[in-house]
Amino acid sequence: MVSDTNSSRAPRRSSVDIPRDVNDATVRANGRDVRLTNLQKPFWPELGITKGDLLRYYTAVSSVLLPHLRDRAMVMKRYPHGAHGEFFFMKRAPTPRPDWITTCAIEHGSGSVIDFPLIQDLASLLWVINLGCIDLNQWYARCDDTDRPDYVHFDLDPGEGASFDRVREAGFIVHDALTALKMPVLVKTTGSRGLHVYVPIVRGPVQKDVWRFAKALAMELASRHPALLTAEYRVAKRPRARVLVDYNQNAWGRTLASIYSVRPRPRAPVSAPLTWDELTTASIEDFRIDNMPRRVAKVGDVWAPLLKTRGRFNLGRFV
Repeated sequence: MVSDTNSSRAPRRSSVDIPRDVNDATVRANGRDVRLTNLQKPFWPELGITKGDLLRYYTAVSSVLLPHLRDRAMVMKRYPHGAHGEFFFMKRAPTPRPDWITTCAIEHGSGSVIDFPLIQDLASLLWVINLGCIDLNQWYARCDDTDRPDYVHFDLDPGEGASFDRVREAGFIVHDALTALKMPVLVKTTGSRGLHVYVPIVRGPVQKDVWRFAKALAMELASRHPALLTAEYRVAKRPRARVLVDYNQNAWGRTLASIYSVRPRPRAPVSAPLTWDELTTASIEDFRIDNMPRRVAKVGDVWAPLLKTRGRFNLGRFV
């Protein structure tokens, strides 16, 4: 089980410094040498943000980020030419790789077994980001049982013509519905266009059953609020100016950008954990690579409840 943490306190500053005056460097993290390359390569040229700046950001927030990634397989989305360049997905941990990179073997697709990398500490985090990963996409279940997630979530995705105000309204509707079921509810910006709503659950139901619950709730809410919400997954049949309550992201093998992930979009926004009070006025662009470390230093991890053993909802009663 995930142990209780005191992550709500402001984190300690990392002692690892990423140099600014060289293109390649080796830094020491967790007692390991990590080779970093192309530090001066522009990743957001219009903002003057380099690959080194991205590594410095993840170092700065690592104390609150790492507990959310630990023991979860990582799907790598690599942007070798920066945020505006082409990207590609990589599931299997590349070789050669340092012998201290641990992996999670998951049977995937046609029966092949894929060794996904795990981000267990700052050294492995830096190694993954150095591959050109801008955002982080971790498995929903931990590696010791990859079919039993410990949260259920809803991806609130605005369709064509839907403003963020409508996404915000949708978020509160989902919040109220889940709260009525006595569920603890957390929210974060996606860093892209929408919101992610999470419920920490007692690990037990398999991913398919978690997906079934999410689908049932999404369809019920869409039927109650047809002018605002939709659960129609097919884009061609989705009504305009609605917010999709995307339950399909709970399907086995899917991932979402993690908490604190930088997103490859203009202004380098971050997937930011919020309080529900903050959501009343917050916007996507409020939380960026340049200001999130200061927020973390001030308020700590407002998503600490997602890491605790106490207070999780027993979804097994519904599935």
